[in-house]
Amino acid sequence: MSDSLKALVACVQLDSQDNEEDNWTQIVKLCRSAARCSVDVIALPENMLYEGRELLRKHNIEGDWKPRLQQLARDLGVALVAGSLREPTEDTESPKSYNSCLAIDKTGTEVGRYRKIHLFDIDLENGPSHKESDYLAPGKDLVACDLSPLGRIGLTICYDLRFPELYRRLARTEKAQTLFVPASFTMTTGKDHWEVLLRARAIENQCYVVAPNQCGVKGKHMQKYGRSMIIDPWGTVLATAPDGPSFCVAELDFNKVANFRRSLPIQGHTRLLDGC
Repeated sequence: MSDSLKALVACVQLDSQDNEEDNWTQIVKLCRSAARCSVDVIALPENMLYEGRELLRKHNIEGDWKPRLQQLARDLGVALVAGSLREPTEDTESPKSYNSCLAIDKTGTEVGRYRKIHLFDIDLENGPSHKESDYLAPGKDLVACDLSPLGRIGLTICYDLRFPELYRRLARTEKAQTLFVPASFTMTTGKDHWEVLLRARAIENQCYVVAPNQCGVKGKHMQKYGRSMIIDPWGTVLATAPDGPSFCVAELDFNKVANFRRSLPIQGHTRLLDGC
């Protein structure tokens, strides 16, 4: 954590499609624009490199994309929470991949990697039907890491947002003060649940929540919700991205985290979470 106990964070909203290089160009452009606002950390959404019909797409993370992200972090002098990429599993015979989020500090060092635990298998009446488990393997481990100047952060991805026990463990056991939720939330669920769930995770864990989301139409019909946002530990929305590819910026003041937790010590009052 910096001496000032404050940090400036940018939340980048993308309209990723099925061309990885075009998506990378969009990422670099928006990250450069955000960096000109003197931010310390830039967060990117889920599926940042590919939103297309090739569900078994895998990314050459170690040989290509991680070095690019590391160089971008060094060039801009910012830390990156790199949304998610499709990481090949340890089983070289499996067609499935992990949906993985990389945290990279401003020197280009990878400090954390989270593999999405909860997979989006849903069939909504009058809404989308989707089964991530057909092409993704679930991660098994929660991940918190130190990312300067934020201190301890917790990494999650999209559908994880509906499982509050994950966030409680990150805040209570792993001592995270900022929770990241890179997402590709649909319009159908997003319009009713996105902000409500993000604010709930912030309030109940007394953490900042940084949630970059996808926007735009994917394929022929899948509309993403956008409205990327940054929320403080009281549940106040500090910043929301405008429509379309864009970003929003907010200052995180960690004195507020300490003050909220001291004045309303809910973590110390918890009685029903043995082992957390």
